[in-house]
Amino acid sequence: MAALLLLGFSSGLPFLLPRSNLQAWMTLEKVDLGAIGLFGLVNLPYSLKFLWSPILDRYVPPFLGRRRGWLAITQVALILAIAALYFQKPSQALQLLAVNAVLIAFFGATQDIAADAYRTDVLEKLEMGAGAAVFVLGYRLALLATGSIAFILADSIPWPSVFLFMSLLMLIGVVASFFAPEPAEDENRPESLREAVVLPFGDFFSRNGLLLGFVILLFVVLYSLGDAFLSSLSTPFLIKTGFAQKEIGAIRGGMGLIATIVGTLTGGAILSKIGINRSLWIFGLLQALSNIGYFVLAQAGKNYPLLVLSINVENFCGGLAAAGFVAFLMSLCNQRFSATQYALLTSFMAVSRDLLVAPSGFLAAKTGWPLFFLISIFAALPGLALLPIVAPWNPRLQPMPRPGLDEREDFEI
Repeated sequence: MAALLLLGFSSGLPFLLPRSNLQAWMTLEKVDLGAIGLFGLVNLPYSLKFLWSPILDRYVPPFLGRRRGWLAITQVALILAIAALYFQKPSQALQLLAVNAVLIAFFGATQDIAADAYRTDVLEKLEMGAGAAVFVLGYRLALLATGSIAFILADSIPWPSVFLFMSLLMLIGVVASFFAPEPAEDENRPESLREAVVLPFGDFFSRNGLLLGFVILLFVVLYSLGDAFLSSLSTPFLIKTGFAQKEIGAIRGGMGLIATIVGTLTGGAILSKIGINRSLWIFGLLQALSNIGYFVLAQAGKNYPLLVLSINVENFCGGLAAAGFVAFLMSLCNQRFSATQYALLTSFMAVSRDLLVAPSGFLAAKTGWPLFFLISIFAALPGLALLPIVAPWNPRLQPMPRPGLDEREDFEI
């Protein structure tokens, strides 16, 4: 669990850098709001990571084993890519900044492939609820560094210096990769790159059926779409509403972090009692309704009590939903192909987070902030509508067993 906490931190650290951090920097540099919204496309590697995930399933680095070796490689690459932001100038060379951001997203996505596979392989079935919650907790602690500490520092030192500091924090992941326990090696790992590419997808659809398999992938795309809309422009919204970067960092990263930790641990505890399926229903609905706080704040303007309430409610419900959704995705994976299958699932999740919300800047500019946040609430409804198919409230025999379990209900004990 300690290893998962630190690897979760390492996995979460590069996630916000091409998002809220660069958004804040570009906003201060007077970059057009539409361009800031389109800048979300630099995160495309998170949506396409399943394309190169078979390489991580098939090949073993010459040190630290199949999972930890790839973790260490990507973490060193991230240190260099994040440090390179020190030399960027958004107002003068936006394209060069975009290339740098794409590299961060690529190495971050590749690290996620290895980290997700490691977590799936190392946990016993009764540890998965707790393991998912602890990993998400570490992930959220990293968001404290990028979403709070970075913003507080940015009021005192330039953003390039902040990014240099963020690159040094990636050393935590390198240390964790060296000392984390190695999962038991699967003797049936793919023997060729062709097997690593073809068999994971065949295995996924053979276990779930072709139709249900595609519905599951559609559900993964849509489940967090409402939250993705909110997250895509929350930082520019708060800055344009009049809140200082230090205030955003202190409230969102301080109180918001506590709310997220409480939500994540609460989600893990509830999941162990009521199971994955019912957790997805309850947590998904709460996550959608939590956007109401930003709708009210957009109408009220610069209001500190509403800011605190909105951020805390949204972070608590986000922590709940993350714990349930990660456990759901793990339950779908075969350990033999865990890197590729989990990468496939999270790639589809990233479609909503990065691609479907790319026009959000233009939408907000046209509709105004209040209507934009209302749209974000309704964007969550299609995903919730698929729950009776992919995660029925009262399941009989589960249609999506994890290899090694007779039914997913066993996993929900």
